[in-house]
Amino acid sequence: MADRPSLIEVLGLSPWRQRLRETVFAVRGDALTPPSRFDHTSLRILQPRLAAALWRGQRPFGRAVPIYNLFNRTPTPIVDGWSVRKTQVRDYRGGTLTYDSHNGTDFATAPGTVIVAPAAARVILVVSEFHRGGLKLLLDHGDGLATSCAHLARVLVEPGQVVARGEPIALSGASGLNFVAALGADPPHLHFNTWLDGVPVDPFAAPGEVSLWRRANDPAPGAADRDLPPTAIDDARLEAQLAACKDPALAARLRAIPDIGARALATIFARNYQPMRFAEHVSPYATRPARVPRLDLPFAATDYDRIHLP
Repeated sequence: MADRPSLIEVLGLSPWRQRLRETVFAVRGDALTPPSRFDHTSLRILQPRLAAALWRGQRPFGRAVPIYNLFNRTPTPIVDGWSVRKTQVRDYRGGTLTYDSHNGTDFATAPGTVIVAPAAARVILVVSEFHRGGLKLLLDHGDGLATSCAHLARVLVEPGQVVARGEPIALSGASGLNFVAALGADPPHLHFNTWLDGVPVDPFAAPGEVSLWRRANDPAPGAADRDLPPTAIDDARLEAQLAACKDPALAARLRAIPDIGARALATIFARNYQPMRFAEHVSPYATRPARVPRLDLPFAATDYDRIHLP
C-alpha cells in the first residue's frame, strides 16, 4: 500500500500560485461563472468535533463511515452561483443533512483512507481544481452511469485504466478551498458524485424510487468483479452538447479528446462542474439509462462495512 500522504497532498496546496488564482476565482467568479455564495447559515454545515477526531486518524463510529452531507433534492438555481448556504435543503429522508448546491454524498473519513471503485469502471479523468472539489477522479461504469470522487489526497490509477469493483483507486484527503477556509472545522471527507444520463442524481432512494446502491439504502463494500457494460455514445447528441458550450477554449479542449467515450464523459464532467459555461444540457448517450442498483460503498471492507447516518 502507498505511504500516507503529506499535509500538502491532503490539502491540495501545491502549486500554490495556481491555488491562489483558483481561490480568487471562487470569490469573484468571471464573465460566465457567478461568485460562490456563503453566509452565516454556512456555519451550520460545520462539525468541528467530528473534524477533530478524523484529523487525529480516529473512527468515531468504528466500522461505520459517517455521512456528513447528503444530496440536496431542492437545489438553488445554478444561475445564482454555487451556494454553500443552508436556505433551501431537503435530503432523501426529508431532512436537512445537506446544503443549497450540494449534489453528492459526503463520507467523512480520516485523510489517507483507501478509496475503492464502487463498481467496475474505466478511469476517464484526473483533475485538480482548488476552488471546486480539489483533486478529483472520474469513473465511467458504462450504460450511462458515472461516478466521481473529490477532495482526494492522491490518485492511484491513470486515465484509460480499467479497474474492478473494490479495486483501490485513491487515498482520501481534504483537498479544496472549503477545508482551508473552515480552519479545520469542515471534517475531511470523500465527496462522491453519482451521474446518470449525464446529470447528478442521489444514489439513495426516496420512497417510491430505486436505490443505485446494490444493498438498497444500506451500502456496503462489494466483492470484486469486472462486469463493465459498454458506453453507447450518440455522435450527434455529443456534438449538440459541445455546441452548447459558451466557452470556445473549453469546447476546443473537449473536442480534441480523440476517444469518443472519453470525450463524452469529459464533457459531462465539465458541464456539471462548470454548468454556466453551457447553454443547455444534452445527454450524449444513445439510449436513456435506467436507474438500477449497481454501486457499492467506495471503501475497502478492511476499513468499513456500513454507513452511519445521524
